[in-house]
Amino acid sequence: MRTLRLGTRRSQLAVTQSTLVAEMLRAQGHIVELVEIVSDGDRTQATNTPLTSSSSTGVFVSALRDALHAKEIDLAVHSLKDLPTYPEEGIDLTAILPREDPRDVVVARDGLTLGELPVGSRVGTGSPRRVSQIKALGLGLELDGIRGNIDTRIGKVRSGDFDAIVIARAGLARIDRLDEVTEVLDPIQVLPAPGQGALAVECRAGDADADVRKILTSLDDPTTRAVIEAERAVLATLEGGCAAPIGTLADVVEGEEGPELWVRAVALSLDGSLSVRLSASGPVDDAAGVGRRLAEEMLAEGAADLTDAPVDAAEADPEAADRDQAVMDTGGSPQTAPEQDKVHNA
Repeated sequence: MRTLRLGTRRSQLAVTQSTLVAEMLRAQGHIVELVEIVSDGDRTQATNTPLTSSSSTGVFVSALRDALHAKEIDLAVHSLKDLPTYPEEGIDLTAILPREDPRDVVVARDGLTLGELPVGSRVGTGSPRRVSQIKALGLGLELDGIRGNIDTRIGKVRSGDFDAIVIARAGLARIDRLDEVTEVLDPIQVLPAPGQGALAVECRAGDADADVRKILTSLDDPTTRAVIEAERAVLATLEGGCAAPIGTLADVVEGEEGPELWVRAVALSLDGSLSVRLSASGPVDDAAGVGRRLAEEMLAEGAADLTDAPVDAAEADPEAADRDQAVMDTGGSPQTAPEQDKVHNA
């Protein structure tokens, strides 16, 4: 029987996520070997070097894809929000696993929430998306960049370097550290990054690896794939028209005629003072179309004019480095999107 070589980064979270996929495959009777790969993102994170716009998108992904191209591994596991929205030639996104809770959380001193922190408290996040949305809450907090793995970030709260950090709940859940959480942020306040909480499994495209793709297809969750396709379509469309931070969240909900897709998205200036926030609903089997049309409506409503946000905006979550760009709320009355989508203020 063929041994499947699964590429993983060396961090605790990456190994945990890769081990989860390996165990799913082993349960089907396959032999799986973990192969550790070091990325440029890991190297810069270890030296606390800031990520820039030219290197941030996919910085934790490229080394694993290089290993796939070189046939050093047969499959790779990524935090899906790390993946660029454009396809990689010769690589197939074969499986998207059931999603963890995608919300952001707070880890703060003394068990505090964001609203309970005193004005001027230092909050750590490497994400312009979070910075914009938290500034829009008007809490008077000082938001500073932070990098490092989960232990490093939590350690900076315990040492007093930061009063709190904001981080993805999914990573803490996967390494069994949810007891550190002092607040789960409602998406009404802070929308997550596109794809946050989901895992992607990639392998090589082409006939030679058809057997691997067939094996991995059994891991794919159709509902999660639909919501992720919608979120990534929002991101891809907005990236083409603006440089603002972006947050979005899609869900499959029960509509009048059965399941339907509901997508919320926000784009903001970095200081949170300017924003476009809209939502849309549409067919689950047209997820990318729903997301694209929502983003086009946001651009028409002024998202393209939110130009004060810098583009050196790596999300830099504990184990992530996608550009997490965002946009927010201009108000106004409910509107109707092209075709079947119903777009309105979220």
